[in-house]
Amino acid sequence: MAGAILLAVAACWIFALRFERTARAEFLAAQREDAALQTRARLRLLESELQKYRLIPTVLGEYSDVRQALQARAPMMELSDKLALLSEKTGAAAIFLLDASGRTIAASNARKPSSFVGQDYSFRPYYRLGWLKGGGEYFALGTVSRRPGLYLSRRVEGSAGPIGVIVVKVEFDSIETGWAGRGSWSFVVDQNGILLLSSDPAKRFFALHPVPPRLRGMIKRNLQFGAAPLTPIGMRIDPDGTAMLQDGSSVMTANLPAPVAGWRLYYVTPIGEGLAAVKQRVRAATVLFAALLILFGAAIAWLLARQRRTLRNRERLEREVAIRTEALGHEMEARTLADRRYRQAREELAHANRLGTMGTISAGVAHEINQPVATIRTFAENADLFLDRGTPEKARANLREIIAMTDRIGSITAQLRRYARRGVGQVGPVSLAQVLEGVRLLVGDRFRSAGVHLSLADPDPALHVLAGRVRLEQVLVNLLGNALDAVSEQVDPQVRVAVSCADEMVSIDVCDNGAGIDAAIRDDIFMPFASTKAEGLGLGLHIARDIMTEFGGALELVDDGPGTIFRMTLVKI
Repeated sequence: MAGAILLAVAACWIFALRFERTARAEFLAAQREDAALQTRARLRLLESELQKYRLIPTVLGEYSDVRQALQARAPMMELSDKLALLSEKTGAAAIFLLDASGRTIAASNARKPSSFVGQDYSFRPYYRLGWLKGGGEYFALGTVSRRPGLYLSRRVEGSAGPIGVIVVKVEFDSIETGWAGRGSWSFVVDQNGILLLSSDPAKRFFALHPVPPRLRGMIKRNLQFGAAPLTPIGMRIDPDGTAMLQDGSSVMTANLPAPVAGWRLYYVTPIGEGLAAVKQRVRAATVLFAALLILFGAAIAWLLARQRRTLRNRERLEREVAIRTEALGHEMEARTLADRRYRQAREELAHANRLGTMGTISAGVAHEINQPVATIRTFAENADLFLDRGTPEKARANLREIIAMTDRIGSITAQLRRYARRGVGQVGPVSLAQVLEGVRLLVGDRFRSAGVHLSLADPDPALHVLAGRVRLEQVLVNLLGNALDAVSEQVDPQVRVAVSCADEMVSIDVCDNGAGIDAAIRDDIFMPFASTKAEGLGLGLHIARDIMTEFGGALELVDDGPGTIFRMTLVKI
């Protein structure tokens, strides 16, 4: 017993480990894929924003007013007004022009208190990149506006060489706002790992990892980030993309190169709740697995106890049999009499059962089955002869015919079982073609035996109605049975089932060429106990109409020509 308990505990432990490993891997894979998609979406937004501004310095470098201002080496308010208009239309934070010494001679904010005109920016790397290398991109905190942004610089060439630098400042407030939401965090780092852009403004100018003192001093001298402490965010990213923040929460990360040299875009989304849900699923699955093990163990214990109990009962019965052997002789006469009475009662019940519909249907189905069985025997005997004669191909052909016959028998018996099964009251889409084929199997032989021509419609297999298959077949069998009785005295008896569609409804007409319904009971034909048959109970049509009403349809008697027409109406699916 103790060994079984230990084995069960070990099985639960192994199951929990493996299930948790699989569930966690699937969850992380889904989160990793979603993070990658979100990262690509944010990258496209950033690329679109930058592409809009990168052409401005190039175009302004060819502008004649810019060259004239640089050659005059004096502030020009008229040019500043034009730059202000361009800044307003493009959405650039600032556009300004530096002369060869790095001094501002025109700026889009020249008429504002925070004007750049007259400021010396020769110490700024974006000026040196533009003057020495022809152009560059540099992210920094504005020395006047104290707002961070990306400076796009472009050298302006004169007839004798470089004469100045045009600078466009781009701020990313709208981008950072667009990145926010869903509890996620997006940010961009430069080549030094410092957060330049962040959907959480409080984390701007933090660092992915500690900044070396030498690099910190250079950043301070260039006034790139003002007095920002460049504090590490304390997040270490594992190879699978997962990471843990300083507050202990688990996150999934993804990153892609950004469209600026050295930049990288990161996307961070929390996964703590998801991992907790995975653990909850593991616990639930483990409890279920343990419960199944307990049930399995209980079942085995019950079987063993039952086996022991059966063995004891058998031994007791053997002793009792030995004691009662002599007394059985005296009981034989009474048992014989009881058995005779039992047989008589059983025959009476069987006779009563044969009075029902299933008796008639079963007789027809038995005849349907008998013919394939006889054919199977013939094909089997012929196959045996063909094998003796060394003609396996003919034998194989006979075997294929036998297979087809057995399929036929299977479909007949399956339909009989389905019809005999009690309906469960469920209503749903039902193939009308399958229903009519089932009815054909149930009543076809009965019509052939009576010499009555039965014509069943062949609807589109795709046509479905709202009904229950067994009960719909029951209604059709009832109506066809009534029609068969109605044409029994006709010279050319015929029964026809027609199908027609109109809008969202399907009509099924059961027509016969009998004498029709007596006018005296026509209005009461669907009432209980109303019948034209001397031996009938008058419940069949009443039950059939109730079934059709439950399907959302109707059953009615139609006055249309000789004979009798019952019309069933169903909803088309």
